[in-house]
Amino acid sequence: MSFLSMLFSPIRDFFKKGDVVLLLLCLTASGFGLALIFSATQYLGETRWIRFVLVQFIAIILGVIAYMLLTFVDFQLFVEKRWKVLLVFNVGFMLLLLTPLGEDYNSGNLNWLVISRIIPKFPMDVQPNEIVKISFILLLALQIIKIQDRGLDISSIPSVIQIGGHTVFMLGLIAVICGDFGMCVIYMMIFVAMAWTSGVKLRWFLLVGGGLVLAAVIVWLFFLPETRWWNDYRVMRFRVVLDHSLDVSGKGWQQTRSTLAIGSGQLFGQGYCRGIQTQAPNSQALPARHTDFIYAVCGEELGLVGCMALLLLLSAIVLRCVWVGRHASSPFNAYVCMGMAGMLLSQITFNVGMCLYVLPVMGLTLPFVSYGGSSIITLFAAMGIVSSVKARPMPSWLRDRSQV
Repeated sequence: MSFLSMLFSPIRDFFKKGDVVLLLLCLTASGFGLALIFSATQYLGETRWIRFVLVQFIAIILGVIAYMLLTFVDFQLFVEKRWKVLLVFNVGFMLLLLTPLGEDYNSGNLNWLVISRIIPKFPMDVQPNEIVKISFILLLALQIIKIQDRGLDISSIPSVIQIGGHTVFMLGLIAVICGDFGMCVIYMMIFVAMAWTSGVKLRWFLLVGGGLVLAAVIVWLFFLPETRWWNDYRVMRFRVVLDHSLDVSGKGWQQTRSTLAIGSGQLFGQGYCRGIQTQAPNSQALPARHTDFIYAVCGEELGLVGCMALLLLLSAIVLRCVWVGRHASSPFNAYVCMGMAGMLLSQITFNVGMCLYVLPVMGLTLPFVSYGGSSIITLFAAMGIVSSVKARPMPSWLRDRSQV
């Protein structure tokens, strides 16, 4: 066998077995995001915007490579044999944030590992709680099928305590180490998507959700002084959503600028690279325009048409994950795909809701669109796992029976 044949054989196998449609959707969304990042960083000057665009472009290339490689991995077999390693990885990787590598960049959330402190000129930081989302989904899927394989009702009290305890453990780890409320919400939504798919009854979601709300209200009303909790910055993020005139120059400033930008775009936008707030270098400009509020950049420069096109594209990625899950060869693979879909859908919903000022600021980026090297690579890797599910189709005799 020639060298060229050995080199291109895996690529041919990928196009035969892998999910090429999903890859094209992800590449289109990333290309859309790259164009928005280019526009959103123009105000920085040529010496700085090039770095953001270049890092994002390299991350997309690395993400595509990860996507293609992971397509050939049998993750059910891997997780069943190496679940202890994954669990140790989750905890250990998060604990690295407590080392000198950890950094919060004045955001209040200890989310980043600054790799350049040990590898000089390393171009990007790493966000552990983004990467751990993938291994969390894999472990939770394994836990669910192990419960079902023992013949236990997934909606029984012992079963719910097991999968719920795993999720609470991860939420506690993120809350204590990172203090990132937004990421905790995403992990919770992943759990909801996978638990619902596996058959956990609606009453559990109502009971737990209602209990959490009641507990929060009791703590705020009876155990914390009003001056302490009513003006707490986390509470203020919710209060400004309910009353947009409250603290316009403070906690509501970012979202006020975002809605002004989106509204000024109207139907077709002000023009690419011509948005007033997007291109403005002063303090009255759109905040975090290449990360958290990149959807507002799309609204200002490309208008309602651009925003709808972007949402349709992202929705297609989510629906593709669901479609692959519906045709998965095993319950494990189906739960993994639904976990990935839940992760994307919740992050899209909260980011867009934040930009439209109907949900509080949570520091969540828009998948495949916002700037972030580690985020892009992680997302492509997650979709690579979905592609690996498609590469292992259900046997024909089982597929025929499933359609009866």
